[in-house]
Amino acid sequence: MKRCSSPDHPHCTAWVFPGEQACAHGHGQPAAASSADPLGSSFEMLQEVRARRDAADAIRPGAAAAPARQEARPHLHISGFDPRAAGGRQAIRLELRGMPDDTPPELTLLLQSALLPQGGGRHTFTRSLRGDWRPLVVEFSSRGREHGQYRVDVELHARDPQHGRNRTWVATPVLLVPRADASLAEIHQTYLNARKNVRIHADDASIARLHGLDAAGPLDIAIDARNASIAQLQFGAQSGTHQGKIDLALPTIAWDEDLIEIDLPATRPLHPCPASQACLVYAEPDAGMPRQLRLFALDEWVLGRMEAGPNGSLLEAEADVLLCHYGEHGPDHEGLTRRISARHAVIRRGRQGFEIEDVSRYGLLLDGVWPGRQGPVPLRLGMRIELTASIKGVAAMVVTALLPHAVVLHRVDGGGAAECIMLLAPDAAPGNPPGSALPRAAALPQLFHRDGGFWHRDPVSGADTALSPAAALERLAGFHGQVRFTASPYPEYRALRGADRRGRLQAQTA
Repeated sequence: MKRCSSPDHPHCTAWVFPGEQACAHGHGQPAAASSADPLGSSFEMLQEVRARRDAADAIRPGAAAAPARQEARPHLHISGFDPRAAGGRQAIRLELRGMPDDTPPELTLLLQSALLPQGGGRHTFTRSLRGDWRPLVVEFSSRGREHGQYRVDVELHARDPQHGRNRTWVATPVLLVPRADASLAEIHQTYLNARKNVRIHADDASIARLHGLDAAGPLDIAIDARNASIAQLQFGAQSGTHQGKIDLALPTIAWDEDLIEIDLPATRPLHPCPASQACLVYAEPDAGMPRQLRLFALDEWVLGRMEAGPNGSLLEAEADVLLCHYGEHGPDHEGLTRRISARHAVIRRGRQGFEIEDVSRYGLLLDGVWPGRQGPVPLRLGMRIELTASIKGVAAMVVTALLPHAVVLHRVDGGGAAECIMLLAPDAAPGNPPGSALPRAAALPQLFHRDGGFWHRDPVSGADTALSPAAALERLAGFHGQVRFTASPYPEYRALRGADRRGRLQAQTA
């Protein structure tokens, strides 16, 4: 160190640290000369030597590289949860953050928990044009539940058949259902303290301090909560623009759950004919064999009314499985077909197997009884499904095969000789081992969906064959006569073009 050498303040005796441009009293220092100020020149020489050494280390082979910028981690941000609302209905907000840029624009979210309706649910995350993900709101109720912590199993699936990659992320958040008489301090002790990015210390449910909230940097918030009604947040000087105190209601709880990606086995080659809906057309069907075997591999199947246009065209519909009434002269797209709602029933895979739910205007009969609108009903082998409840005989089907990966529906009305419907779970192989036959559906081939397309499995050898228009289906077990495969579920109808659709819509509105 040296004394102040400011020419404007010759009587200043304050010390000046090496490299400083002003003394402790703020007096500016002149530039140090090498001959007149050896200390200053020695310090500058030392700084130059260190700078040259650092530069040499940077280009030396094997030198440690500079720490790279930490990438954002995939995580699920959960907000809006209030553990004090014991026995009530809640809605939590789920936001997807930090996902890789090569993630497909649509992800399937599977939730499973005892708190959720029907034990679980299926949702979809979609990416906006800006690249962010649209948040989801999940509702649940803790009414009648025993107090304690309930786990929520989260699975996030990214299916990208175009590049042959299937990616999966998992997480397990925990939701607390406290006792009805639990104090805020007990809730803090048993739940809030366990959060990774929130640390709370509460004395007699009066003062709570939160550290490490997700903000511009580490932020300490002091909360003064009396009777869990009003909280007072005090922002320190480091927050910059936030000074003083802010009064607001005690917020709900929010936290992040890391999404752990599971290493899936290497994907197989792409299917030669990718499709989620298809049809097997039998030119000369045998007795009891449908002429059209319609295949649907979806997450859930919506049954509804078929809208047919002029010249054998097929209008766009709200449902996946399109049904119409069969009269004496074949399909009748007017008349009783209008008693089938655009969205009449939904079949999906539940925790206990496949189930059906009535979402129609005209009702649904299961074995002759209307199930009501209390929720889905499990399907069983031999169950008779009738659309609608107001008029019988409009469209009737029977569950002839109920497998772990598929459901087969045979029509038992006038359309029984025309079509049969097979609903398959996507990317699910049949659970029956080679040598076993399909129950109550031995006349049908063993089909399943994998790698974005439909496959046939030989019941004896277990060999899998991809179905495509070029495949020789008559040589495979279970196929009889001339059979062809088409990627359209309704090949007997043509898709309605833009001009035809506009003319049809104008005729309907006239």
